[in-house]
Amino acid sequence: MARSSARRSSVTSQLAAIERDGGDGTIHLARGASLEVTSLGKPYFPQDGVTKGAIMRHYAALAPLLLPLLADRPLALKRYPAGITGKSFYQQNPGDDVPNDVRVETIRTEDGPAPRLVGGDLATLLYCVQLGAIAVHPWHSRLAALDSPDYCLLDLDPGTEAGLAGAVEVARLARAQLARWRLRSAVKTSGSTGLHIAIPLPHGTSYAESAELAEDLATRIARDHPAIATVERRLADRPPAAVYVDFGQNARGKTAASVFSVRARRGAPVSWPLAWRDVGPRLRIERFTVGSVSLAAARRVAEHWTGVLRRRNTRAAFDAAG
Repeated sequence: MARSSARRSSVTSQLAAIERDGGDGTIHLARGASLEVTSLGKPYFPQDGVTKGAIMRHYAALAPLLLPLLADRPLALKRYPAGITGKSFYQQNPGDDVPNDVRVETIRTEDGPAPRLVGGDLATLLYCVQLGAIAVHPWHSRLAALDSPDYCLLDLDPGTEAGLAGAVEVARLARAQLARWRLRSAVKTSGSTGLHIAIPLPHGTSYAESAELAEDLATRIARDHPAIATVERRLADRPPAAVYVDFGQNARGKTAASVFSVRARRGAPVSWPLAWRDVGPRLRIERFTVGSVSLAAARRVAEHWTGVLRRRNTRAAFDAAG
């Protein structure tokens, strides 16, 4: 284990050295893998002084915790080749000329068989950043059971007047309802302005069942607390003092930013796992940034997310919910 950690630590040193020497070079990874990287000095967050190389070093440093969460999951990309102030675009197909050490698998999609990047190794993770991705967007399911998500996800997106305090209030209402249904849940900052709640699902749960649970929970909260929660999809129809409880990310192929993922927003914030006891008035999303988090800090809080997701909710509780 110590040798593995040393190898990963050396990757951050390699990346720093390449950035100092002009930004282009080759990093050497475990088991003989390597990856060419370019333009590491490019300012991805120009107002914050955060470079492409800094984003790569963040992911390399947190890889021991992040890679198991991404393992065998198809990845979607949102690319910012000129940084967050430039144009961005989504990409599913990895394209041609993918390096040999980057994992690509052919999976079944709505349009037929198609290649997809698949997470779980450092070369693939850093290649996503090399292409201009900032956030990591994994599927909710893995290759062995692509039609069965591991978790159901709610995205709490506060209106301009609701702010993070509103998202905190709605998150606690959601947790209370889930507890009444005897369903465990985990929470993290979205890295944007709100929070993500994940509900681990019984083995074999379909995406349709996951979507039904998310919609039932979201609409129940909005119905019982209309002053602070809404399920209106159109931004113009949402009260600015309400939190949009987005349940629509629970279909096959949908993704959400992973825990420990960097988000393309001013300050280079990071999606960070939380203990439910910390979801309160003192929570500040801006505390968790590329410049402020570390592997040691991530280890201390990882169990709040990964520990819950490892323990699947029971089929009896899931079937009784709602």
